[in-house]
Amino acid sequence: MKTLSTLISGLVFGIGLILSGMINPLKVQNFLDLFGTWDPSLAFVMGGAIIVTMPGFWLVQKRTKPFFNDKFYIPKAKDFDIRLMFGAGIFGVGWGLGGLCPGPALTSISISNNGIIIFVFTMIVGMLIAKIILK
Repeated sequence: MKTLSTLISGLVFGIGLILSGMINPLKVQNFLDLFGTWDPSLAFVMGGAIIVTMPGFWLVQKRTKPFFNDKFYIPKAKDFDIRLMFGAGIFGVGWGLGGLCPGPALTSISISNNGIIIFVFTMIVGMLIAKIILK
């Protein structure tokens, strides 16, 4: 049941990315271009995600364990370090330049665009390099 619920959650997330336009790099870049061709529509997507997620976090705190696992995996770290700041900076620059972050990038593979495939390949190589360097 755990695998099935994970699959369904992933499918719902992917469909949401497709319907919202987040797999279109130009739409994301236009959202980030405040002084050019700004497209505020993704702000509504983010707002909707926050509205759905907030009650979920509230409900999680009321339960002792999840439905299909032994315990909750909730981040507990609250400190900022140089690795977090540097990683967030690289993520932001990559998102702004490429117009995609990892979730939408993987979902975008379904459109089989050569640029997307190159982006995902280099993203995975970058993740592997970071994992080796930061051991």
